[in-house]
Amino acid sequence: MSRFLKCLLGLFAALVLSACAQKIDFKGTSIEDASMGGDFTLTDFHGKPRSLAEFRGKVVALFFGYTNCPDVCPTTMLEYASVMKQLGTDGDKVQVLFVSVDPERDTPQVLAGYVPHFDKRFIGMSGGEAEVEKVMKQYKVVAQKVKNEEGGYTVDHSAGSYLLDKEGKLRVYEAYGTPAANLAYDIRQLLR
Repeated sequence: MSRFLKCLLGLFAALVLSACAQKIDFKGTSIEDASMGGDFTLTDFHGKPRSLAEFRGKVVALFFGYTNCPDVCPTTMLEYASVMKQLGTDGDKVQVLFVSVDPERDTPQVLAGYVPHFDKRFIGMSGGEAEVEKVMKQYKVVAQKVKNEEGGYTVDHSAGSYLLDKEGKLRVYEAYGTPAANLAYDIRQLLR
């Protein structure tokens, strides 16, 4: 093979590789931190242990919240419900996971009455306090109980959500209040 042909093939290979490695222009914040995220197993709202790895092949929207949340959680869940409508049939290639930061109150039964209210395809997950804490640390989520005058409590918690690609890699952080159209745009990028 001539030297010219070898150079031409090398240039072609470099162009193909660079096209494959192009960065996606997300509306949310791209995450390149390999120390964040990872697989976990929690109990779903049917009482069945579920691993994040089970959802490979789908884009996963991961949100940490709790069912007694007065504002952030229902707003975010409504945004993702809107996203699923915007995606049409592509919504079946997306899995929204709601991980409770309040395992004391958010039993599988409570999650089963809350999460599918937004979309029947959404799954609520929880576990023991130590299990949930471990997953929160993996995703750098913070949550803290705040007692109120009536003797109950609320939970102050991180308000954003995460998008994982079809291979289960953490790719995007979506801040609280991100419009559904932007969430749908980022999910479409990951579905390509």
